[in-house]
Formats: sequence, structure tokens, C-alpha cells
Amino acid sequence: MDASNEHALNDELLQDIQRLSFEYFLNEANPSNGLVADRNTPTSPASIAAAGLALSSYPVGVERGFMTRAAAIERTLATLRFFWNAPHGPEPDATGYKGFYYHFLDMKTGRRVWNCELSTVDTALLLAGGLAAGAYFDQDAESELEIRRLADALYRRADWRWAQNGGATVTHGWRPEKGFLRYRWEGFDEALILYVLGLGSPTHSLPPESYAAWLSTYKWKTIYGRALVYAGPLFIHQFSHIWIDFRGIRDAFMHDHDSDYFQNSRQATYLQRDYAIRNPKGFSGYGENCWGVTASDGPGPTKREMRLDGRRFFGYLARGAPFGPDDGTLSPWAAIASLPFAPEIVLPALRHFHEMDLHVGNPYGFTASFNPTIAAADGRACGWVSPDHVGINQGPIALMIENYRSDFLWRLMRRVPAIATGLRRAGFSGGWL
Repeated sequence: MDASNEHALNDELLQDIQRLSFEYFLNEANPSNGLVADRNTPTSPASIAAAGLALSSYPVGVERGFMTRAAAIERTLATLRFFWNAPHGPEPDATGYKGFYYHFLDMKTGRRVWNCELSTVDTALLLAGGLAAGAYFDQDAESELEIRRLADALYRRADWRWAQNGGATVTHGWRPEKGFLRYRWEGFDEALILYVLGLGSPTHSLPPESYAAWLSTYKWKTIYGRALVYAGPLFIHQFSHIWIDFRGIRDAFMHDHDSDYFQNSRQATYLQRDYAIRNPKGFSGYGENCWGVTASDGPGPTKREMRLDGRRFFGYLARGAPFGPDDGTLSPWAAIASLPFAPEIVLPALRHFHEMDLHVGNPYGFTASFNPTIAAADGRACGWVSPDHVGINQGPIALMIENYRSDFLWRLMRRVPAIATGLRRAGFSGGWL
């Protein structure tokens, strides 16, 4: 196939996958309050992170012709008005407290469900979506002025200092029944966007020492000859990059290691493929075009006896490579969301997943996860297939495809004062900053 034909094929495939992934946010939402279901199941609660990804996706939908600007404004306003006006306080059935929101909410009432935690990182993803909406809807119409006012007000309400609970780093969250969770955002993880937003706050900002404390918990490793700040699940290397263009900008840690977070995610993407090629545990299907280990559903939690040895398979779990846990479960979305970092290895994987029939019978593109080591009841070569689609998987597909195709969200977020201020207070310099 010549280069021009291959490019056309890739572009058509990307457009199709992006549109299907985007449609999750049109169909699996409550239009009256903008809440987005965590999963495409009838009883699923809303996920505030999925709402943030939806808010970020609507501008992409307008630009790509997947929805009208008027429809995007209507959905965005419903979401922002809901979060601004919802019950806010220490009561156990509220929607949020101190500017943070409960991880899972009832799709209709918007109240806390499952006694879940007030989640700092999921709130950060929600606020990032609000800021993206505020940056995109920049016209003088009253509806767009209201979007900007609400996005700014929601961001200003988050009390990042409170979320530190007296420590240097930020806690994972809080429950009205027991107070702060004992875990903190320490070690390299998906909280990069959280610290940038916390540092950039004009009202209750984190001190720069908080970021330095977080950096001090990083682990720099060399694996398969690749040097990087290590985290096993691939989503950790992707989530913050949905909104922030880290190409060529460096904090103190990355400066010391002559790298940046974009290059780090590129190394992590290649590391995943290296692991699949090596396939040390001998799982079926793994190879140079079939990889992607991340947080995902799995075929467990029952123990299944394989033909040769007893192997344990898990349900939902943060899987990682190369140090595990790994039970043969792969996630197409994990590979696709690395598209901006390493298109030369992601595009062949994307075509492989397409040819594997992972999109058959799925309303939103590829299945969330599959496990070829476990024979499928219907005899499909991909083996066990996750029955659900998940909002926080769909968003990164649509948005990272767009960042690869046009840098759209990256260029949009560069204009957001909170992002630039937060990065500078974290010690970033160079590049577009």
C-alpha cells in the first residue's frame, strides 16, 4: 500500500472511531443535568470524571461536525449549572463539599451514591473539562458568557489547601463518615493535572512545596533499556496529557533527567509493546500490534483452570506492565490513547484491533477490554470480551485522537490562565510556556 492510501485509510478509521467514542457522551447522559453514566448499563450511576471528559469533548464534537454548537452549549450549560447549584456541604447525601464532588452520583438526582468518596482527582478532571468549555465558548452571547462564568466559579470554589489535610501532598479524598482518606497523591500517577490545577487556583492554591513533595516520591527506572518515570497502567501516562501539551516543557525533575512528560509517555507506550512482544507469561494474542495493559474490567474474579496451569483472572483492576498485575486482559482504548506519543506503533495496533472484530456489536467502537487467553463462548478469536463500555475509556479515545490530528485541545488549554499559572508555579519552563 502506498503512503497516500495508507494515510487515507488511517484517517478514515480514526474519524470513525472518534465519532463512535464521542457518541457515548451524547447517548449515555441525562440531558437535563448533563450527568454522564459511568457505564452504559441501565443501573449505572454518573461518574464526575466522565462528565469532565464530556465537557472537554463537546467542543471537539462541534469542530468535527458531530453536534451543533447550539446543542453543545445546551449540554454544557446543563452540566455546569447542575454542579454549581447542587447541594454542597458536609451532609452525607450531598453532591459535593469544599468545591470537590463525590466520585459517583445518582444519574437523576445527582446525589452521592454507594457511600463513595469526595474524589480530588476526579474533581480535577471535571474542573479541567469546565475550563476547556470556558475557553472554547468565547463568544458574546449570554449563554456563552454564562458558561465562562460558571466554569470559573466552579474552579475557584475548590479548596485545594483543605484537601491537603495538613500534609504536603494532596489526599485522595474525604468521606463525611470518617474524614480524609489515608492515601495521598504520591508517586508518579495520574495526579499531574490535579497538582497543576491546584497550583494555578486564584483562591485556595496549593503551595509550590506541595508539588516538590510530590516529585520527591517519583521512581526513575530503566526497563528493557528504556529510562522513564515508571507507572505500570498506561492510563497514568495519558490522562493529564488530554488537556496539557507537555512537549518541550520541563519541571525540575524532568530537567534533571533530560526528558519531558511527553517523551516519558512515549517511552511508556513503547515499553508496553516491548512487554507484549516478550510476553513473559505466555498469554494468547500478545504481540507487536496487540498490546495495552491498563486499569480495566477483566473476566474474573473467579479462578479458572487453564489447560496447562492454574491461572487467576481478575475483575476490575489497575493492570500494569511489565511488573503486573497482568492476567492476559488487553484494552484497545489504552493503546489508542497513546496515539499522540507514538503514532508509528499505535496505528498498526489500531488496524489490528479493527481487523480482530473488536468493534462488532459495539455501539461505541472497540470493546473496553478483551482476553484472548480465555476462549469465548461464541468462538471469537478475541476470546472473552467486556460487556460494558466505560465513560472514562471513551473520552480519552475521542480527545487523544483529536490531539493527534490537530492539537485542538492542547491549543485551547494553552489559553487557560489556570493551566499556564499552575505549570509555572510547579516550576515548568521552556517550549510554549
